[in-house]
Amino acid sequence: MNKNLSYRNELKFFINYHQYFIIRQRLKVLMQQDKHVGPTGEYHIRSLYFDDINNKALHEKLAGVRDRVKYRIRIYNGQDNVIHFEKKIKFKDYIAKVKEPLTRNMYDKLMAGDFDVLKEPNKPLLNEIHDEMSHSLLRPKVIVDYVREPYVCDNGNVRITFDKELRTGLHAVDIFDQSLEPIRALDNDLIILEVKYDAYIPASIKIALQLEGLNRQSASKYVICRKHLKFNTWEDY
Repeated sequence: MNKNLSYRNELKFFINYHQYFIIRQRLKVLMQQDKHVGPTGEYHIRSLYFDDINNKALHEKLAGVRDRVKYRIRIYNGQDNVIHFEKKIKFKDYIAKVKEPLTRNMYDKLMAGDFDVLKEPNKPLLNEIHDEMSHSLLRPKVIVDYVREPYVCDNGNVRITFDKELRTGLHAVDIFDQSLEPIRALDNDLIILEVKYDAYIPASIKIALQLEGLNRQSASKYVICRKHLKFNTWEDY
């Protein structure tokens, strides 16, 4: 474990809309909405996930390897004012995330195959990704697209999100493609509930969630979308 990183607990569940309405109603009186939401209380997330020539991230997740990493570029609401290259780190039952901003010009150059745009002094994450691209052939694999409804609580640093309408861009890899029409990657009635916290969940929120009545899942959006890609295009892992 890298002691310089901030590791958190992460729980994931598949829930249906009936469960969603009940849990959301309870949480609304206990938690605040994230400050970044729009008028509907949601925002749109689109991520471009990367994997290497051996699909290491995919296979390690499917095999249940406990310590692993994933790389992705993420944008919000289809805008290019905030673009992050992120590394998500899984260590046992904990997660951590490190990220670096990209400009739209850097993104465009990167997508055109100019990996050297990531070679920036004092940017260890970008240099790490450059090395992965050069030596392990890290490349874009799949677009993951969904709508997020987030709630936060300072007590315990709890963040609860309802991720809806999970879609994938199939073979498309440009997250700014205006003609992209992502297709459903998950049953219409399913929502991914994510619960992130530091050391504890306040008792009132625990009661509202009734976690003991839910089935914890791995619920990896990356894996779901890669599997959907395979089943729809005969892609071979």
